[in-house]
Amino acid sequence: MNTTDPTHERYDVAILGAGMAGGMLGAVLARNGVKVLLIDAGLHPRFAVGESTIPYTSAMTRIVAERYRVPEIEAMASFRGVQDKVSPMSGRKQNFGFVYHRQGREQQPEEINQLVVPEWQRTENHLFRQDTDAYLFHLAVSYGATPLLGTRISDIETGPEGVLLRCAKGGEHRAQYLVDCGGYRSPVAEKFQLREEPTRARHHSRSLFTHMVGVTPYDRAPSAAGHKQPSPWHHGTLHHVFDGGWLWVIPFDNHEGALSPLCSVGLTLDERTHPVGESTPQQEFDAFLDRFPQIAEQFTGARAVRPWVSTGRLQYSSTRTVGERYCLTAHAAGFTDALYSRGLTNTLEVVNSLAWRLIEAAGDGDWSTERFAYIDRLQQGLYDVHDDLVYSSFVGFGHYDLWNAVLRVWEATSIMPTMTVERAYRAFMEEHDEQILRDLEQTSTPGLPSPVGEDISALLAFTRTTCMAVEAGELAAADAAQRIFTRVRESAFLPAPFELGDPDNRCFEATPQLLGQALEWGRTQAPPHIARLFG
Repeated sequence: MNTTDPTHERYDVAILGAGMAGGMLGAVLARNGVKVLLIDAGLHPRFAVGESTIPYTSAMTRIVAERYRVPEIEAMASFRGVQDKVSPMSGRKQNFGFVYHRQGREQQPEEINQLVVPEWQRTENHLFRQDTDAYLFHLAVSYGATPLLGTRISDIETGPEGVLLRCAKGGEHRAQYLVDCGGYRSPVAEKFQLREEPTRARHHSRSLFTHMVGVTPYDRAPSAAGHKQPSPWHHGTLHHVFDGGWLWVIPFDNHEGALSPLCSVGLTLDERTHPVGESTPQQEFDAFLDRFPQIAEQFTGARAVRPWVSTGRLQYSSTRTVGERYCLTAHAAGFTDALYSRGLTNTLEVVNSLAWRLIEAAGDGDWSTERFAYIDRLQQGLYDVHDDLVYSSFVGFGHYDLWNAVLRVWEATSIMPTMTVERAYRAFMEEHDEQILRDLEQTSTPGLPSPVGEDISALLAFTRTTCMAVEAGELAAADAAQRIFTRVRESAFLPAPFELGDPDNRCFEATPQLLGQALEWGRTQAPPHIARLFG
């Protein structure tokens, strides 16, 4: 027998998909002694979107690197680490920027919002995915994962004895467990008919996207002259928002010494009011710019340098993501929308919680479905949280005051859980007690860690039902905005110095002074379950 031929090996875990999720999970498992087969129908390098990180993503990246003793992953948790060790073609992210537009009207300088990434959390990244995904794939191989690229799986069998994979071009592979890290066309979802039909997502959108050169920083646009945001738009991820959709601008050339001239650009629209027509994506994009000439100021000399990708409705979900000897992760499990850059965050969450279960199963032979049941609850919870956020946001896009209010709910959902995982990371670094990280899973609201999970879940539910009333014509948008702002102001778990409930506080920057005030609030006024975050 040729022991180097993967056909004759029996693996602990077979992973379908060698992108961000599959590569990282493969590296973590192989580093910890799990026998891994890493399969992908494609090759590296390859184009991918999902390029923008957020502080929660980077906190989880550091946790995964330290918890599973894979120091090479830690480099992806900071701008400097990515530049020096992963991909100098990537960009930096120092803020989330939002500029509100009305078709046929001048952009109002006060109708902007920004959340600045504090320097103490390290500058975030605009990842050049063809580099970062290849980096993780090769990292997994370097730790011992067996690669099998250019291989399409035609059939899957799972049962009490394990997994059998049949290849389209012949050959079979066996493993104890199967993790599908692919996308919408998940072989596992197709085999076991796991797609939820119709999807439970309330949100509706489709997208067209590409990489461009010649995109002008919006800070130089005439319409941006009256803006008073604390951080330049071009230093972060810019979102142009309008009734019915949003447009992302993610530059890779926005730092000193940048090597890449590229900019990721994508237009996301409610497909019910903006259905796919007969025009090409470039023609549709040009027509959109004609309707919004102040957005077009960025694209006067821009051109696409790769084919546009155009989608139908983006939203899909799964009835379950865990079954006998298999698990769907990342975009194999479901997808909502790229708004708020939560895709990579969800990937890290699942890798972190799934990996230790797989490592223990490889050691004790217990591959029972019950062992992995939490992963399904986690992924379903993450899906619903993001659906609530983007659904409410799209309703808010129709009226700036309502959008301004919904954005504060997103800020609460971003800031407080990040504080939670950052605190867990610091405690783990001090004590190296695995239970600290397992305690993050002890929450009644999977997808939102304790101690803030229940509070945020209630705030999200209130926001969703309020926006549903607006969409149904039962509540005026202005009244809905007031209700949401009032609810945010009265939410005792949110630090009062942050003033998230103040409609005029449109730009949030965690300055040292503000952080000092928040710490004092945490010590003296915070509810007991929140106060420990400020210890």
